[in-house]
Amino acid sequence: QVQLVESGGGLVQAGGSLRLSCAASGLIFSINAMGWYRQTPGKARELVAVITRGGSTDYADSVKGRFTISRDNAKNTVYLQMNSLKPEDTAVYYCAAKGVRTVVPSPRDDYWGQGTQVTVSS
Repeated sequence: QVQLVESGGGLVQAGGSLRLSCAASGLIFSINAMGWYRQTPGKARELVAVITRGGSTDYADSVKGRFTISRDNAKNTVYLQMNSLKPEDTAVYYCAAKGVRTVVPSPRDDYWGQGTQVTVSS
């Protein structure tokens, strides 16, 4: 019913930039919050940034000042602009949508993308 597709990952040198995009598709009424998580082998998935429909944002301390999350509500799309990238940012980045209201009622209200690899070389 709802699919999230990420794009924009890749290989970049330390100090460089990448912009991730995530588009949610389906018969969607609204999405309360959209965010980005990341995960490396052997570590738990962690929240990187989140943005509500109203535009409120929150960031992990490790990315504050370097990453910017934004959202286009009309397109159900969320972006993550990543600047001044560090090798520590290397991870699989996952897009998430929380509080999703769909045209067809569903007990599920959260969805995840498949992830996109971000690799930062030193």
